[in-house]
Amino acid sequence: MQLGLFNMPLHPPGRLHADTYDEDLELMAYADELGYSEAWIGEHFTTEWENMPAPDLFIARALGATKNLVMGTGVSLLAFHDPVIVAHRMAMLDHLARGRFFFGIGSGGVPTDSELFALDRHSGQQRDLMREAAELIVNMWTTEDPDSFHYRGEHYDVKLPESRPEMGLAFHMRPYQKPHPPIAVAGSSPSSPTLEVAGEMGWWPMSTFLMHASHLPMHWQSYVNGAQKAGRSVSRASWRIAREVYVADSTEQAVADVMNGPPAHTFSEYFLPLLGQGLRGLDGIKTTPDMPDSALIPQHMLDNFWIVGDPDHCAKQLRKLHEDTGGFGTLLILCHDWGDDRAKGLNSLKLLAEEALPQLKDLTPD
Repeated sequence: MQLGLFNMPLHPPGRLHADTYDEDLELMAYADELGYSEAWIGEHFTTEWENMPAPDLFIARALGATKNLVMGTGVSLLAFHDPVIVAHRMAMLDHLARGRFFFGIGSGGVPTDSELFALDRHSGQQRDLMREAAELIVNMWTTEDPDSFHYRGEHYDVKLPESRPEMGLAFHMRPYQKPHPPIAVAGSSPSSPTLEVAGEMGWWPMSTFLMHASHLPMHWQSYVNGAQKAGRSVSRASWRIAREVYVADSTEQAVADVMNGPPAHTFSEYFLPLLGQGLRGLDGIKTTPDMPDSALIPQHMLDNFWIVGDPDHCAKQLRKLHEDTGGFGTLLILCHDWGDDRAKGLNSLKLLAEEALPQLKDLTPD
């Protein structure tokens, strides 16, 4: 099992963006030193809590602060972008990273982001745009004959200009990795048709931290179903699962820290209201269909979703997660803004990497 970060990022509204970006850069460097393998950086436009609308810019800056950490867009919301520009920017970023780059894609679920770009998130339009944009981008990156390239889709019609070698003019911006960076897509509903598409297209599957563990085998099955349609083989090593994990010297201290700190506060003040406005509603975090909304409190998350405790306790919970899901490749840890208690968040990452993870070294995905 590998360890990575899911840096949405999460910062309370009102903080100066420049300060939060500096802290996130320091977090990347710290995780790199601890041996974390990867970090995924989120993208949103109108969420004050997730204050990063251009993860590729952050990644470009973070490359110089790290040595081994592979960074990915987590995710690039393709429905809100011109795919021709995305193809060029991500290919260039892959060169800057010399391959330390993953291309995570998604359609977007924040209502005000969709309103900003005048898209109807309820119609499936954004998912269609995402899939077609991704197909266009990959085809641009891998075409053997740019001069005759002409993509005609439902939403995009793109023809590459004919090269003019005597003037040095041509389509040339292909990625550093061949044929292109690994592409990953996140699933956020139990049946997850998005992950079925990922399997069909050969993309990596990622599972949200707001999905109960009992639903995760359905995620893998959806991925497998899609892969079988396209005759593709699958590997659980490619599966990323995000989770809220917090480790302290004692379980009692860990519980007190999360219930009086950012995990509980962020859930109550941000995630719960946001999920109530989303396409999935609150069903994804309920353990029974008839569970009332009023029961969705931090204690419910602690009891049913979060992995919180001392290193031994967290190692046992992570082993159970691995067994219950059938195995996965990388655990992505949700990052929080701990404010004046920042040392607690950093210590949790250290304890997880140095004391909990070694207890799981026998775990490998099937």
